[in-house]
Amino acid sequence: MSEPEQRRESEDIEFDFFDDAPTREATSREAAEGSRRPRLPRRRPPGGGGGGGPSPQQVRLGALVVGLVVLVLILVLLINNCQGDKSSAYEDYMADVATITSASDRIGGDLRRAIATPGAKLEDLQAKIDGFRSQQAQLVEQTQNLEPPGPLRDEHESFIEAMQLRVSGLAGLALGFSSTGQSTSVREIGNQLADQASRFVASDVVYADLFQARSVAVMRSEDVTGVDVPDSQFLVSPELSRGNTWALLIERLTEAPKAGGLHGNQIEGVVVLPGGERLSPTEETTIPTSEKTAFEVSVRNSGDSLETGVQVTFTIAQDPPIKDEQAIDLIEPGKTKTVVFDNLDQVKFTTPTTLRVNVLPVPGETNTGNNSAEYSVVFSFG
Repeated sequence: MSEPEQRRESEDIEFDFFDDAPTREATSREAAEGSRRPRLPRRRPPGGGGGGGPSPQQVRLGALVVGLVVLVLILVLLINNCQGDKSSAYEDYMADVATITSASDRIGGDLRRAIATPGAKLEDLQAKIDGFRSQQAQLVEQTQNLEPPGPLRDEHESFIEAMQLRVSGLAGLALGFSSTGQSTSVREIGNQLADQASRFVASDVVYADLFQARSVAVMRSEDVTGVDVPDSQFLVSPELSRGNTWALLIERLTEAPKAGGLHGNQIEGVVVLPGGERLSPTEETTIPTSEKTAFEVSVRNSGDSLETGVQVTFTIAQDPPIKDEQAIDLIEPGKTKTVVFDNLDQVKFTTPTTLRVNVLPVPGETNTGNNSAEYSVVFSFG
């Protein structure tokens, strides 16, 4: 290579070197200057959040709060639903109990009326009582088939026991009547029948104390409200638990009444309820009247024989008159029974009127002079 050519090549090489170097050096300076250049602060969006939306922690916290709210609502709904289901279970059960006790109480009423029917025959009464026993036994079966709420299982067993005692008493009465002709002692038969009738008293006690009262306590402890426990009373004539009453009944049923026995009833008096003022047969009485006003009439057996099916009438002699009538199942000699009349919806105020009560004569009664009583009264706004 000639010297001029070597010189040109050298110049070319030097030119290329200095042409590249400043470029790399400038780039380095720009990078250095860029690193030293202050950065402008980022502008945050309104509300304090980052420009990119809520942070993950905020998202998780919000989800947790929403989840807790939903959980509380679900628990409240579940509790309300469970409470409603629980109350419904108690309500349905007590409705079934009411159906059974109503039917059983009617049997008790039929028994009293059968015993008190004037002129009833021993064989007819025995057949009726056996029929009552069969009806009550069916109610026991219905009671056993009920499904009480769990907390009432023990009380339900007491309910069954009360119904079974009524079956036992009726069966004992039917058996006792069937053996009447086998004994000459009326008093002995009366005591035997009273022992059987005492099962009715026991059934009422078991129901009231061990079922009704305890069921109320259980529902109170379970926060069950608005559900009533029905009443039930099979024996409303306490005389039927006494041997003397049954002995007198046997005398009537066997057509062997006490020789020379006297028959008759009398009006002993009338009391205004709820105040308790006794009406005077000689003076006018002003009676403040309200929806609670009623009249209690006392009737006394003035003879020495048991009287059954005693009819009592009540009349307010206005225009039009107010009339009512009730029956007393039985009255022992020398004993007093009361009946209450409260049919006062249409009384006329401020006008003097006559209130009349009367006990109808019973078979064999000869003295009826004390069977009626009249009272002068004026009704006023209570």
